[in-house]
Amino acid sequence: MSATDGTQAAVPGLPEAFARLLGDYERHLVSERDLAPHTVRAYLGDISSLLDHCGRLAIDDLADLDLRTLRSWLARLQTSGRSRTTIARRATAARVFTAWLHRTGRVPTDPGAALGSPKKHKTLPPVLRADEAEALIRSAADLADDDTPVGIRDVAMLELLYATGIRVGELVGLDIDDVDDERRVVRVFGKGRKERSVPYGTPAGRAVDRWLRAGRPALRIEGSGAALFLGVRGRRIDQRAVRELVHKRIADVPGAPDIGPHGLRHTAATHLLEGGADLRSVQELLGHASLATTQLYTHVTTDRLRRAYQQAHPRA
Repeated sequence: MSATDGTQAAVPGLPEAFARLLGDYERHLVSERDLAPHTVRAYLGDISSLLDHCGRLAIDDLADLDLRTLRSWLARLQTSGRSRTTIARRATAARVFTAWLHRTGRVPTDPGAALGSPKKHKTLPPVLRADEAEALIRSAADLADDDTPVGIRDVAMLELLYATGIRVGELVGLDIDDVDDERRVVRVFGKGRKERSVPYGTPAGRAVDRWLRAGRPALRIEGSGAALFLGVRGRRIDQRAVRELVHKRIADVPGAPDIGPHGLRHTAATHLLEGGADLRSVQELLGHASLATTQLYTHVTTDRLRRAYQQAHPRA
């Protein structure tokens, strides 16, 4: 199926010219911006919705697309019950799209440049306490005492997720050569294929070394390639398997919140800040493009500090 066929099918009745335009935009997102497949799908879905809205307003030439049309599209989404987060994401998608239209000469001006976004509700992500994180890994280690390859692998993945705060997609994308045991850093390719080096500690180093020596060789097959972590069939492990692992082991920790791999990322960031790491360093470790994203974790640490103060201070 071509890019045009795929996008046209997303919104039945989309004019042929708009469908061709979406095909061009998809090639731009994939080839020039090198975005992940799920990000490309999200952008195309959002812009398909915008173009469908234009069609409803009898706009068949994007040169007539203006700020009022963009705002009416977002307003229609809001009245249909979409969340602030969804509307903010779609506003961002619209701005990226109209900037591309203007840059490539398809429209005379960029109507999205003045388009605002609703403020997102900042929510505190659930995180583990330090003792809960230790109990999580200890639970996996207890199960790995039988020296099965899967058990050894699970400990290594949990140790590395907590030690580095990397995303689950970054974890499953690791190759053997991405691990530098001497310097104790792992090379990660994050969003937009941006490369960064993330340090890890001695426990994670021991767990990964054990996996490479005693676990991976037992699961390796001809088609394993250079993948660091393998599934039970010897292929590169997928994100779903890692998520299932984290949820299972979290269930073994009494009172701990039910978090997934991204919760371990939140936990790692929070513990770094509570331990005295500066915000810029944590931003670099996590691969955040904006410091504002990292600043969310300061709300977590401040919230914990406030609770401790209220419990301990006689005049709280």
